[in-house]
Amino acid sequence: MELSADEVEAFTTELARLREEHRDLDSAIDALERVGKINQIQVQRLKKRKLYLKDRIAQIEDALTPDIIA
Repeated sequence: MELSADEVEAFTTELARLREEHRDLDSAIDALERVGKINQIQVQRLKKRKLYLKDRIAQIEDALTPDIIA
């Protein structure tokens, strides 16, 4: 299925936002773990959100990558 230029632009914009949020969560998790007194529930929620973002990023990348029929 061919994407329109608007769809590609929307996906590209969302992909950039998701990647930035994923990096920010990485930094937040690292900071929480370095502090010493770790709130495990908060870290678990952040890691769950990070995993969701990773999955969504993969979905968008798949949508943006044209299928190649060999």
